[in-house]
Amino acid sequence: MYEYAIAWEWIAFAVRWLHVVTAIAWIGSSFYFIALDLGLVQRPHLPPGAYGEEWQVHGGGFYHIQKYLVAPASMPEHLTWFKWESYVTWLSGFAMLCVVYYGGAELFLIDRHVLDVSAPTAIAISLASLALGWILYDLLCKSPLGKNTWGLMILLYVLLVAMAWGYTQVFIGRAAFLHLGAFTATIMSANVFFIIIPNQKVVVADLIAGRTPDPKYGVIAKQRSLHNNYLTLPVIFFMLSNHYPLAFATAFNWIIAALVFLMGVTIRHWFNTTHARKGRPTWTWLATALLFIAIIWLSTVPKVLTGETAQAAAPAAVFERFASNAHFPAARDVVASRCSMCHTAEPVWEGLQAAPKGVILDSDAAVASLAREIYLQAGRSHAMPPGNLTGVTPEERQLLTAWYESAVSGEKTQ
Repeated sequence: MYEYAIAWEWIAFAVRWLHVVTAIAWIGSSFYFIALDLGLVQRPHLPPGAYGEEWQVHGGGFYHIQKYLVAPASMPEHLTWFKWESYVTWLSGFAMLCVVYYGGAELFLIDRHVLDVSAPTAIAISLASLALGWILYDLLCKSPLGKNTWGLMILLYVLLVAMAWGYTQVFIGRAAFLHLGAFTATIMSANVFFIIIPNQKVVVADLIAGRTPDPKYGVIAKQRSLHNNYLTLPVIFFMLSNHYPLAFATAFNWIIAALVFLMGVTIRHWFNTTHARKGRPTWTWLATALLFIAIIWLSTVPKVLTGETAQAAAPAAVFERFASNAHFPAARDVVASRCSMCHTAEPVWEGLQAAPKGVILDSDAAVASLAREIYLQAGRSHAMPPGNLTGVTPEERQLLTAWYESAVSGEKTQ
């Protein structure tokens, strides 16, 4: 059964790799078309119905691109659709959510000091929040308020900040940030699946039938695309945040999340304005830097890693299985001698202000609750400690491996 942990770790790696690859494809095409759209130039010689054109050079050749706001007079023989990048990015991200956070709910999703719920309940809350987010957002866009693009953006920001606070009241900090990224990414991908692509298909169907397409479909799709443009960078931040406890595991983590959304807006505003040839608003970089400084300050107030550690209280069954195993006393001593100088509330290793990844191993309960991670990081692999700085011996790694494997296999306990 202990080999299951290794297989599961590789599955998580594979899904994460797929997610990163497809996200690169989606974000790359999205950023390209935003820049292309903003850089279009209107010239007298354009064909009827064409809005603008752009000349580009890349890969040793020149490209002449024209855009039609509604559609060309006749449908071209070959039409490329940009949609699968979005769909597979969301599907692979959801698969990663299932493998890492649902499969390891007791460790990575639930913090019983925040909200004492069962794993199925926490998973149900997660799924419901993703669906509810899209429904609320879509209703806002289709309401009379949706006619005001920037007013709608402000309401969307309020919704995202509210969700940031809500997630931190339900999940462990790492999972809260991950879910905020998933919440935002769900809105973005659903925009493509439910709005942008269907609207484009309506236009294509009208052209094939010889009808003049209604311009409203393009206007609606463009608004949703604009939202996606400003949400992309914050989503990337939240996807990466699980590696940085100073972002997710502090008392003001939800405020940090709120500022990250603003940073996404300031950065994209510079690029959008520059691509539209409307100047270079350098003030946006100053604003971004000030927001980032505010985030750094918030992450250490009133003290580093206030509010939670990376692990929740171990369930009684988990503690009993690993703490009562015959190898536990020796394994605990290895952890205490080789890991505790860093993985404690007040690290003594020079240069460390807080436990790496927020992982604290200064009690029997903490060691037992993180048996699987200790097994993978320091037993079956040499990932910890970095560079083997504390001199873990091969025999000690074998002991950590024997502890986990015998406990999982249900061998004789103390």
